[in-house]
Amino acid sequence: MADQKNHYETMFLISQAAAADFGAAVDHIRSLFARIDAEIIALSKWDERRLAFEIKKQRRGIYILAYFACDPTKVAELERSCNLSDQILRFMTIKADHLTLEEMQATDDQQGLADEAKLREQQAAESAKRTSSAKSRTEQEEAEAAAEDSTEEASADEPRAEEAAPAEA
Repeated sequence: MADQKNHYETMFLISQAAAADFGAAVDHIRSLFARIDAEIIALSKWDERRLAFEIKKQRRGIYILAYFACDPTKVAELERSCNLSDQILRFMTIKADHLTLEEMQATDDQQGLADEAKLREQQAAESAKRTSSAKSRTEQEEAEAAAEDSTEEASADEPRAEEAAPAEA
């Protein structure tokens, strides 16, 4: 019975904070399966939603659906790893007897996950670039404003020509 594998379905809810590095979050889920020697049949992003209530101070989350095959004795180990994970807010694992192997494989979108991870990484880089550009622009404007203020103060300290010369009457 040790070599018997059952099919399971797990829905992971990952936080927006963890999704900031989406590729790492997906790799984390893959590593959880690798720890228990599970064969991933399908892995896909299910949805990104606003949560009905706050979980660990998070208001939004991304759902990732996984179908996998593993030894039934290893499921408890997967659940323990999920409970200890900082990136996973919630998860639920059920036995996937209601689906055929072909139906599970049809939901596989691992390439889509990789594409989304790359897209999110590019967007984060562009956002950081815009932020640093705006920050440097603001710093430059502040420096120019400070220079103008110091010039005005310096000219205010110097007496004007009319004030310096006594008025002749």
